[in-house]
Amino acid sequence: MIAMDMLIANFILLFIVVDPIGVAAVFTGLSAGMARAAQRRAAVQGALVALGILLLFFLAGEQLLGWLGIGIPAFRVAGGILLFLLAIDMVLVRDSALRTATDSERDEAASRNDISVFPLAFPLLAGPGALTTVLLMASHGHSLGDHLAQAGVVVVVLLLALLALLAAPGLTRVLGATGVNVVNRVLGLILAALAAQYILDGLVAVFPGISGA
Repeated sequence: MIAMDMLIANFILLFIVVDPIGVAAVFTGLSAGMARAAQRRAAVQGALVALGILLLFFLAGEQLLGWLGIGIPAFRVAGGILLFLLAIDMVLVRDSALRTATDSERDEAASRNDISVFPLAFPLLAGPGALTTVLLMASHGHSLGDHLAQAGVVVVVLLLALLALLAAPGLTRVLGATGVNVVNRVLGLILAALAAQYILDGLVAVFPGISGA
């Protein structure tokens, strides 16, 4: 059975990458002018679609890597680098295509009546960074119990994201832009350390001598 500390680490990693507070702030802007009932409906639909996408990648992750001939150590290094770049953007409070919609995507979303699938579910909730994270999570543990436990982590993170979306108006009003940025900076520092650990784990798997250096 996968260790509890690994589950906690994966929960923290996915929570930071999904960034419910940051997504809630963006959702507030995207849903401005919508009726409260429509906002709630978009939040629920977006969270459900994002959950489906992430669970699909989680369950099919290792098979996909196998078909592409990519080893787990190589993916840990590449995924760690990707997440480290995301952490830098969070610390510097820069928009990143890894976890937010681009300007052109936001313009397209503004012309749509339904924002639940695009851009809320993808790329805001289940963007490249989150997809990379669940693929990395899938590389830990191989038993049915391991997969169920980690799938539970994905469900809990998306549930928290849904709660943040439902509370988005009040949340962004209380925190303000400065509060949201402070939270993102702190989470970015934690993400940088976790990403570095993934890179080191991948390198040690390829070059075992590093661990004894």
